Amino acid sequence: MEDQGHQTGPTAGPGHEQRWAELADLVLIISREIQFRRYADERAVHLSQSEGMVMRYLKSDPTATPSRIAAATGLQRTNLSTVLRGLEEKGFIERRAQSDDGRGVTVRSTERGRSNTVLVRQEWAATLSEAAGHDTEHLDAALALLSTVENGLTRSRPQSRPTRPATER
Repeated sequence: MEDQGHQTGPTAGPGHEQRWAELADLVLIISREIQFRRYADERAVHLSQSEGMVMRYLKSDPTATPSRIAAATGLQRTNLSTVLRGLEEKGFIERRAQSDDGRGVTVRSTERGRSNTVLVRQEWAATLSEAAGHDTEHLDAALALLSTVENGLTRSRPQSRPTRPATER
């Protein structure tokens, strides 16, 4: 008998489609619930989704160019400029000229930005742990699955977003 619970092919069966859709719904709902909550620690600063993506990226690439940030986060360069300006105004990042001619720029997280990331992650951990009744039995499996999904989605992200014809704008 074939184990239907571990099929990995693209045609994993119609019974699995509904479960994947349910997983997508749950991920979106959980994400929104996390975003809606206020932080218990008054020092933690709430960031927009785009600002949070940039700060998470800077954890893995501490001195990044705007091009790398845009590619990694899926943000368009014009939107990224606005996000970077906002993070800079909050004191969470700093931009530095990369070369003598000042054309190249690198983005770095400041101590304030790094501290906020730590605080926010602690808040998220406490919130999710409490919501799950502190049950860690399936935590590693959930992390592994969600990491696989995230990596797959990132790898298959369209490189350019389709634009609407001028007549539709």
